[in-house]
Amino acid sequence: MIGQQLTCTGERPYLCDVCNKTFTIKGNLKVHRRIHTGERPYRCDLCEKTFGSKSELKVHQRVHTGERPYCCDVCNKTFMKLQHLKVHRRVHTGERPYCCEVCSKTFMKLHNLNVHRRVHTGERPYRCDVCNKTFTVRSNLNIHQLVHTGERPYCCDVCNKTFTVRSNLNIHQRVHTGERPYCCDVCSKTFSDKNDLKRHLQYYCNQHP
Repeated sequence: MIGQQLTCTGERPYLCDVCNKTFTIKGNLKVHRRIHTGERPYRCDLCEKTFGSKSELKVHQRVHTGERPYCCDVCNKTFMKLQHLKVHRRVHTGERPYCCEVCSKTFMKLHNLNVHRRVHTGERPYRCDVCNKTFTVRSNLNIHQLVHTGERPYCCDVCNKTFTVRSNLNIHQRVHTGERPYCCDVCSKTFSDKNDLKRHLQYYCNQHP
């Protein structure tokens, strides 16, 4: 009851003595402090992964059960977390609430804005431990490391040609399907690869200024 009253008044009397974040309920402060202490008292009995709160454990267990209780009322796509559904809805609403203060480009997700900012700062925090090449996002580092391992995990089920990146496999498969989804607005020539269309447009513009 007291917690409900504080929520209504906006009062947040419980203060974290490490980061000064405040809370309306003492129990929430107790859970929050585990961020600083590293305490993770809740353990998944299937994979042994640990969590700082019971609610985090409950959400994690959906990985094992397959439960996806949150459903988009537009396209019926389902999600394990309510926050993921909220972000997804922006696909339908067009909302892009995060704005770059340098170039005003907008994003649906805060994470995407943070990654984008590295274009302006030059930050490349992910480094290859073989050749020291750096990257702005971890996924690009993971792809790059396949150059050193020789791994080509994506295989065409028609001709067995292999690729390091799934997108390259998708482009290659158009050789077999005949799909050419990229069309020149000037001459209507079609292409299977967006880069081929870009090269075509550059050549066409040079030949027809």
